[in-house]
Amino acid sequence: MGCVCPCHHAHVGYKLSAAFDAQAFLDGAGVARTVATYRKRETIYSQGDACTTVMYLQHGEVMLSVLSKTGREAIVAVIGPAHFFGEGGLAGQPLRMGSATANEPSTVLLIEQLEMQRVLHEQHDLSDRFIGHLLTRNIRIEADLVDQLFNRAEKRLARALLLLARYGEPEVPQRVIPPISQEKLAEIVGTTRSRVNFFMNKFRSLGFMETDHGLKINSSLLSVVLHE
Repeated sequence: MGCVCPCHHAHVGYKLSAAFDAQAFLDGAGVARTVATYRKRETIYSQGDACTTVMYLQHGEVMLSVLSKTGREAIVAVIGPAHFFGEGGLAGQPLRMGSATANEPSTVLLIEQLEMQRVLHEQHDLSDRFIGHLLTRNIRIEADLVDQLFNRAEKRLARALLLLARYGEPEVPQRVIPPISQEKLAEIVGTTRSRVNFFMNKFRSLGFMETDHGLKINSSLLSVVLHE
């Protein structure tokens, strides 16, 4: 697999500050929205769809991905509850730049773009936190770029696995990563499948991950990222 653009690296979604209960705000601020449920592996929106809504994940897990003109798919993010996504229309994007798929049964609030713009103008508490969400995303993209430019493949793979496992998010325990092929991991990291296979075997032998019941990432894998 060839290397993809650094901004296509897998990274965690962009969660609002824990001090601000976005769900309670959306429930109590008179925000017009629709609640939709999605089955595991069901498409929430597809690349090229019209940008008409902003979405807020209540329950479940969503994978964001991009498909290149040559047919290669790259994971952009794996997000958990209390994250916004699909907000590109607020910046003037007429069409979705990527796709969103439910990794597990998920409940999503769909907020019409004009309604979201109205709420952001009128409710300063939400707009302040939403700006924070956008800044956090930019910081993560910059970190992905640095990771691609300066880190070796082993460290890039370790970081991608930790991010897919949502390591470091509040109240998220060690967890099993949804099924992902070594080919796709190679595309995320920008290396070959054989190199990914080599490093995965190494991580397993060192106890950094377990594969008996799915791919479980242990916090000890962080040592690979921190090691110079």
